[in-house]
Amino acid sequence: MVLVMIIAVFWFFHSAPPSTITITAGPEGSIFRTNAEKYAAILARNGVKLKILSSEGSLENLKRLADPSFKVDVGFVQGGLTNNIKIDKLVSLGSVYYSPLLLFYLGNERVDILSRLDGKRIAIGAVGSGTRALALVLFAENGIEPAGRTTLLDLDGEDAAKALIEGKIDATFMMGESASVQNLRKLLHAPGIRLFDFTQADAYTRRITYLNRMELPEGSIDFGKNIPDHDIHLIGPAVELIARAGLHPALSDLLLDAAREVHGTASLLRQQGEFPALLQHEFRISSDAISYYKSGKSFLYRYFPFWIANLLNRIIIVALPIVIVLIPGLQIIPACYRWRIMMRFYHCYRQLLAIEKDMETDLSPEKREEILLRVNDVEKEVNKMKVPAYFADQFYALRAHVSFVHNQLADDRK
Repeated sequence: MVLVMIIAVFWFFHSAPPSTITITAGPEGSIFRTNAEKYAAILARNGVKLKILSSEGSLENLKRLADPSFKVDVGFVQGGLTNNIKIDKLVSLGSVYYSPLLLFYLGNERVDILSRLDGKRIAIGAVGSGTRALALVLFAENGIEPAGRTTLLDLDGEDAAKALIEGKIDATFMMGESASVQNLRKLLHAPGIRLFDFTQADAYTRRITYLNRMELPEGSIDFGKNIPDHDIHLIGPAVELIARAGLHPALSDLLLDAAREVHGTASLLRQQGEFPALLQHEFRISSDAISYYKSGKSFLYRYFPFWIANLLNRIIIVALPIVIVLIPGLQIIPACYRWRIMMRFYHCYRQLLAIEKDMETDLSPEKREEILLRVNDVEKEVNKMKVPAYFADQFYALRAHVSFVHNQLADDRK
């Protein structure tokens, strides 16, 4: 029983969720970083600190999560980056939004297929970014060789936007992991710069299965200036909230609450309540996330503040096994106690039976004295017994039987 209590106390403290978790996001000013900061504010309301790590983007986030030696718990990762990376210890808490790939290019003439950018100077994002990884996949599908006549530059974010506006490059890829809202607005309003229309969007999504088709409606950026001046077809992967498999269930629910608050509203590229969503891609879905999507938060977390719900939940988790073990244990203890006392009675009776058997033979004076000493020993043992009142009838019956044998031995002696 003591061992059960020790295990229960250990489990009570061991099962508490950590008060600080770490998320790997994106560069300063990126949408990844902005979303992480929103998550941090929401988790802070529940007494949990979210530490934010800057990164180059999705690919670096995934590598950090897959590396057991790197201290991180969750991160934003876009689809299509898992080649040659071991992800068996990672789980998805769900897709949180679509991340469109935006391709801006110089020129007054419209470019309608990607292969026409062959031979141009193109910024494809920093090494370790999902933007770069996806751009290279699209180039391969269009026959553009990285080592060919096209110049591929590692520029990203503000540097890429500035270089395009100044005419130092011909095109730049941008995604939410690295592109700030300010840079996107600057490029959309800049004269002589166009946003690429993926007119082959349906074909791309069928060939590259982790991509999704989106549409930016005419005038949706600026009604007065009619930006864009026609419906723009976009493609892009879903961004998933990826966690290590050992993430505490309470923190999983808390992160999904934050995701629902941040990403659940309508925008240009998503409908109200569309995200977060339980979409199966390369990562297996967390069992805790599946429970959350099916039935929401558990009863305690739905009606109590996080820290109170967590405390009550741990008490229940610890108390239930104790009760299951303790009730049978409490029933066994009295039975064991009764058995122990009865064994003492039986021990004395066995001695009396043996004495009576020895008395059936003709006894010499020496033998009679020996048996008398044995009876006296039994009598002393009985007199030293301390038994509860509900054993009084058995106790006095034993004393009477000892006296009976003693008297019988005395009568035979006469």
